[in-house]
Amino acid sequence: MSEQGTAGRSATVDLGGPVHYVDFGGPADGPVLVLVHGLGGSHLNWDLFAPLVRGDARVLAIDLPGFGRSEPGERKASVAANVAVLHRFLTEVVDEPAVLVGNSMGGMISILEAGEHPGSVRGLVLLDPAVPGPRRALDPLVALMFAIYALPFVGERFLWWRRQRQSALARVREMLQLVGVDPDQVPAEVVDRSVTLLEERRDVDGMDKAFLAAARSLVRLLADPRRYRAAMASISAPVLLVHGDRDRLVPVAAARDVARRHPAWRYAEWVGVGHVPQLQEPQRLATEVLDWLRDVAVLR
Repeated sequence: MSEQGTAGRSATVDLGGPVHYVDFGGPADGPVLVLVHGLGGSHLNWDLFAPLVRGDARVLAIDLPGFGRSEPGERKASVAANVAVLHRFLTEVVDEPAVLVGNSMGGMISILEAGEHPGSVRGLVLLDPAVPGPRRALDPLVALMFAIYALPFVGERFLWWRRQRQSALARVREMLQLVGVDPDQVPAEVVDRSVTLLEERRDVDGMDKAFLAAARSLVRLLADPRRYRAAMASISAPVLLVHGDRDRLVPVAAARDVARRHPAWRYAEWVGVGHVPQLQEPQRLATEVLDWLRDVAVLR
């Protein structure tokens, strides 16, 4: 099924369950960019960035199961399960090697996909990816949130309690502030669509469970990152790593450590930017990505 959305064509495919994505269009002979959101995100995270690059590339934004408009059903929503879904999306929908653009957890999923299935990936753009790094204190609020998410029953109860006490608009604004974005600087229509997305969810309990399953599996991978680091080390495709120095969720020290371990990757550290550069600096990001794609000969 499909429908025309505000910024692109919305469609849903069956990949072991419904997977929603938005096709922002682009030249048929250009490279394909697949945009992979982070924990708690959706295709809406790309509404400001995707239109800026679709003149040079075909752009698709996926909703991983349990997020956006991909209702989870009985599916697992762990990082590993979502890597498998992304791989099916690349092979069954895209049907050619793609450049993965992954933010936060989406960066982690993209790294694992590139490590496990190198033939599916032409390049990686990692935006503040969830990566392991030197041991250091996390932002206190972030540490508290993930401690709550990690506890069985407590995490579920906390998400239920927050829904009872906060409107959808308040939750959207709170999340934007957490990732370093001033809600008043985001176009009103982007905020409105995010609110509508929350209000239209049918399987609310299922979405909560999916969010917590993803969060818990992400923390486990970072706590014992051997498999994750092995995937990074095996990547042969070109990589662009962009990280904001004001990121509260993934400390910039972690990105610096990864960049040091992988000197062939291009590293761009942005001063004054938080966890989602595609929302905070979409034009700058589009320029950075397109310039890099030309430098690595993905764009001619």
